[in-house]
Amino acid sequence: MSPSINKCKSSSPLLRFKIQKLLLSNPLRFLLCAVLLCLPLVIVFTATTSTKNVTNRFIHNLPNNNTLQLTEYKEDEIEKELLRVASNTNPNPSSTNPKKLAFMFLTTSTLPFAPLWESFFKQAPKTHFTIYVHVDETSSIWKPHPFSVFHNRIIPSKPTARNSPTLAAAARRLLACALVDDPDNYIFILLSASCIPLHSFRFTYHTLANSNKSFIEMTPQDLGSFYRWVVRGAHVMLPEVRYEEFRTGSQFWSLTRKHAMLIVSDTRVWSKFKLPCLFYFLEICYPEESYFPTLMNMLDTKGCVHATLTYVDWTGSDGGHPRMFEKDEIGPQLISALRTARPKYGEDDDGKRHDPFLFARKFSSDSLQALMAIADHVIFKD
Repeated sequence: MSPSINKCKSSSPLLRFKIQKLLLSNPLRFLLCAVLLCLPLVIVFTATTSTKNVTNRFIHNLPNNNTLQLTEYKEDEIEKELLRVASNTNPNPSSTNPKKLAFMFLTTSTLPFAPLWESFFKQAPKTHFTIYVHVDETSSIWKPHPFSVFHNRIIPSKPTARNSPTLAAAARRLLACALVDDPDNYIFILLSASCIPLHSFRFTYHTLANSNKSFIEMTPQDLGSFYRWVVRGAHVMLPEVRYEEFRTGSQFWSLTRKHAMLIVSDTRVWSKFKLPCLFYFLEICYPEESYFPTLMNMLDTKGCVHATLTYVDWTGSDGGHPRMFEKDEIGPQLISALRTARPKYGEDDDGKRHDPFLFARKFSSDSLQALMAIADHVIFKD
């Protein structure tokens, strides 16, 4: 097993302490002595060491204990280091190994549809996917059973809350962990606790692994876009983010490895989006719906399909939440309707694309039994 896999397969406390021990070990002192004693060798070594080796050394030195308590300052430093290492990983997946889909679940408690996802992944070769879960540990301590595909897949997590940058920060954390964990991760899929798959793993894999573009919604600008741009203050976003560059879209996307690395490498644009919103703008403060579309619009808009592959129904939305699908609605007709719907494309729509929705939200947690009843002969039958 690759040493890098051990990093994100640890539970949240264990991984947190591993990284902390690495940072506290202060390798600079040793490196300085080495430079002074044998400068020529150091120069040659530095010039020939690849980013992958640096990342592997970072992983190899992680300790195996969780006896220390971290301060908030140290946690921030650890996260910066994790993002730095992630931004220096190999941008190209292996040419010999299968491309992997990284499924990244963002939840505040548990995954109510874990059994459905277990059935989904049961069809898949383990060489074709990885799983990462960000759980708000202040809300719930979720420990999947040892035989679950979610066992030991919870990454170091922090509290999250709506109307704040914390959800966007959690998504960046998931991307960083997935990048460092496995160099074969090719597409990075962000999912919520209320998401379900609409197709088999085989269909999902074929659709995403064969794409060279990210799927991220970028809606055309309107009056609401302007208010979202000024939620931190009239001119706060300038000069880093001009209004003409600002975009909004779904919180849930599928990104290529190239774009995942652009996100974890970004400090300039994130320095604006991580700022708190003004109190009287909180109802329209959704950084997770604007940071990622804006950054991709600024850096590589043509490398993205301006649409999400996660279906959502905003009809009769309440308080910024989409409509909830209840258990009485679950059946083959609903799945068929969601499959035949087509994404709403943004400004890049030329009328030629007809991408299928691969996931859907939001489903009530008590609809699990109804979904499991149609899983094998409807949802996973393509």
